[in-house]
Amino acid sequence: MNNPASKHHQSAPDTPKRIVVGLSGGVDSSIAAYLLKQQGHDIEALFMKNWEEDDQDGHCNAAEDYSDARSVSEQLAIPLCERNFSAEYWDNVFEDCLSEFRAGRTPNPDILCNKEIKFNVFLEHAISTGADAIATGHYAQVKYLKNRYHLFKAVDKNKDQTYFLYTLDQAKLARTVFPLGELTKDTVREIARKLKLVTHDKKDSTGICFIGERKFKTFLQRFINKQPGEIRTADNELVGQHEGLSFYTIGQRKGLEIGGRKLKLGHNSGEPWYVAKKDLKTNTLIIAQGHDHPLLLSDKLTANQLHWISGKAPETPFHCTAKTRYRQADQPCTIEEINKDEIKVSFETPQRAITPGQSIVFYNDEECLGGGIILK
Repeated sequence: MNNPASKHHQSAPDTPKRIVVGLSGGVDSSIAAYLLKQQGHDIEALFMKNWEEDDQDGHCNAAEDYSDARSVSEQLAIPLCERNFSAEYWDNVFEDCLSEFRAGRTPNPDILCNKEIKFNVFLEHAISTGADAIATGHYAQVKYLKNRYHLFKAVDKNKDQTYFLYTLDQAKLARTVFPLGELTKDTVREIARKLKLVTHDKKDSTGICFIGERKFKTFLQRFINKQPGEIRTADNELVGQHEGLSFYTIGQRKGLEIGGRKLKLGHNSGEPWYVAKKDLKTNTLIIAQGHDHPLLLSDKLTANQLHWISGKAPETPFHCTAKTRYRQADQPCTIEEINKDEIKVSFETPQRAITPGQSIVFYNDEECLGGGIILK
């Protein structure tokens, strides 16, 4: 086989490792597997089935993904096996997410899936079979410096996925390989095209993993009861009814169903309306007009469920940068300890749509330091 990636990877290692690659049926994991085999490692592939629920509407692509993973493994001559982790996913990811939604918060299932499934259940399974490490198609870099492991951003900053990986610890980073960390997405697709892999032009998956392309509210209403309440403006004008605070998130624009309503208090700018706040005590959804309405902006937050990749919290006050959502530019901030389980984060400039339940992830330049869950 010709090697279209020869200029993109390091020379073969002195000591080849046995690595199990999480092959998802997408282009990224396909090239991760290819690169590792080219480097001389003993490679196996594993397809994880994490969602078992009957999908009569055709929103789940698991069968197609498995078919593509099988095609790639056959072409690369890598053995492939399938494992069903749907019970663990339901118990440790989906049920936790439902609890958060019911509490009026907005969780990040992808972060929880990485923590509980890919770098826990999958990792333990691989090690139990005698593997030295696992690999995935994430865009990130692991480096061993000064006697510990560090998580760094990928070279392709537009695809960097360290935001989703901040829950990894020293033991897991020691057993994890990210072959795409030094490549751009364009290069990955170029390699896949030259190899004529079936995944070379496959669209990247988007949205919450278990919801797929379905409408968010429609899906959640199968598991969470409606709790109707009032929709009020920032000026306390009653403008409608919501079906339950669980089905809305801070900063949301679509789905408010108040279009065309004439409001009393002079809201004639024509600017769109956004979810600005959830009043859990009164079950009221508060909306504000304008992308940068003051109710949507805040220069501080509190967070808990803290995790530091080094295994040790920094001494506070600590100055660094942070993201409160994926793809956000790094924002300068200061961390102050409230207690050992909770911190206050102050930003140099106000941040938009800080959302309870989402993750805040901290950085020192290119290094991901860790993160936590936003309380308020």
